[in-house]
Amino acid sequence: MTIDQTMKSFPKPSEIEVPTGAEGWEQLYPYNLVFDNAPGGDEKFWFCDSQHWPTVFKPFETIGGEFAVKCLGQYNTRHLLIPPANGIEFKIHLGYLYMSPVPVPEDQIASRVPEFERRAGHYFQNWDSLLAAWRTKVGATIDEMESLEFAALPDAVPFDDIVAGVAMDGSQVLMENYDRLIALLYRNWQYHFEFLNLGYLAYLEFFGFCKAAFPGIPDQAIAKMVQGVNMELFRPDDELKKLAVKAVEMNLQAAFGDTDDVEATLRAVAEAGGHDWLAAYEAAQDPWFNFTVGNGFYGHDKYWTEYQEIPLGYIADYIRRLDAGQDIMRPVAELIAEKERIVAEYRDLLDGELREQFDAKRGLAATAYPYVENHNFYIEHWTMGVFWRKVRELARVFTAARFWSDPADMLYLNRNEVRDAIFDLVTGWAVGAESTGPHYWPAEIERRRGIIDALSTRRPQPALNTPPAQITEPFTMMLYGITTEQVQQWLAGEDSEDGAITGMAASPGIVEGVARVVTSAEQLSEVRDGEILVATITAPSWGPIFGKIKATVTDIGGMMSHAAIVCREYGLPAVTGTGSASTVIRTGQRIRVDGNTGRVEILES
Repeated sequence: MTIDQTMKSFPKPSEIEVPTGAEGWEQLYPYNLVFDNAPGGDEKFWFCDSQHWPTVFKPFETIGGEFAVKCLGQYNTRHLLIPPANGIEFKIHLGYLYMSPVPVPEDQIASRVPEFERRAGHYFQNWDSLLAAWRTKVGATIDEMESLEFAALPDAVPFDDIVAGVAMDGSQVLMENYDRLIALLYRNWQYHFEFLNLGYLAYLEFFGFCKAAFPGIPDQAIAKMVQGVNMELFRPDDELKKLAVKAVEMNLQAAFGDTDDVEATLRAVAEAGGHDWLAAYEAAQDPWFNFTVGNGFYGHDKYWTEYQEIPLGYIADYIRRLDAGQDIMRPVAELIAEKERIVAEYRDLLDGELREQFDAKRGLAATAYPYVENHNFYIEHWTMGVFWRKVRELARVFTAARFWSDPADMLYLNRNEVRDAIFDLVTGWAVGAESTGPHYWPAEIERRRGIIDALSTRRPQPALNTPPAQITEPFTMMLYGITTEQVQQWLAGEDSEDGAITGMAASPGIVEGVARVVTSAEQLSEVRDGEILVATITAPSWGPIFGKIKATVTDIGGMMSHAAIVCREYGLPAVTGTGSASTVIRTGQRIRVDGNTGRVEILES
């Protein structure tokens, strides 16, 4: 991207004041992730990926950002050789992740085309069989991760090991399993992007064709031509809806009065004769309760399988809505009918070879499109859920050895420090002496906790340095909603001349209602029927609340962001990529959301 030095600029990383109490924050993160050591850190344009990483990283949590963005890049740059786009460079500033797309030099683009077509063509021609193999690979990795164990070492090596000549003390299992856990996570993140970029590319190819064939066609019309699909990402929510319907059919409503008490709720179901319901509930859990109300990138994310008050609470709300005569199902039939209407309308404008190209490109986009969301369940939810569970299992070994007082404290170490701590632990155990960790880590963790808390008091800058005159990188625009227009809006420091907040018209419709500002998954229980959700970003797992709200407004996200896709699939208006809606709008204010034009108006101050 060519930088226009005459344009208004965002702050440089070196110019931003460090929050009081966060001094020395750079030492918490790998040396290669901070701007102080980055070539071009104060020159390149960077945007904050608060869509995936909305809160400050604890040191161990950078692993998700590092693996995800590195693996995204490798498929663009080394696997597929996508002609105009390499990967995305990434750094951490004041605890938040920033990205800068890496373009392919113009004189190299043409030479990549034949090899890209050969490689992408192989996937598109064998999509179903390769995707089936992908599910097998990912599932096998998850199974192996599940099999890893982290347990305290015994007082003495078992006598059977002496007889068998094992000649090892068991500490190698602790070390090898930790290394294996990291390696398996890395493996599934590589699998994550095997199809994802292709899904975006298939849609972008169809998008580009439509823009050329139908000048003036709205972006939403193109998006609607692939909507109404049966995505696996919706399966966890669908399972809850089926369980709610079954509970109503069996007259079990009274059992769901206090779902915060999981044991009492399930006991009440059993006492009411709901054994068939309990069997269905048990069957739904594997694998669909490997689902988090967060996004999977943080150690504090809560998963349904461990916090069953979450799915039970959603079921109780669905029961209430069913009893009130509401339809809780996603409007799939209406979405498909609208899709078919729009496809036919535009297809009739073409004939001959152009119609054939339209059919082929739309068909390919429709085939690849579901993966754009489905991968989320397998990686961000299922894989990451198992990973964090195993991390806590290891952390409890350290807690028992008094390295720290709470398993969550291990997140204040980076992953290489954890391995060093394991060797410290097993060395003290092996030689019969006290380990160093209990004398070092408690105070150091408290020091780091103070830094993280201080960093968390400040929202990140949306971008850094001078933006390019034109943003053209397609993934940046489609996924993040980082367009030339939106960046200029952020720079202006005001929303628009008439006071409206503007963003991307991500899902059609116009509604008015009361705003509910949500900045974390912990606040989802506060959302009431008929409110308009205003959030920094939504997570795919927020599906159960989409049947309650009228519309969604987010700070970041493009036409292919999770918020945009989910809102289209639920038939809700959405404006994404506003940059500031969650800070400008207050809970309780009445607002108007125009998903057709991308405008949000505050009707009551």
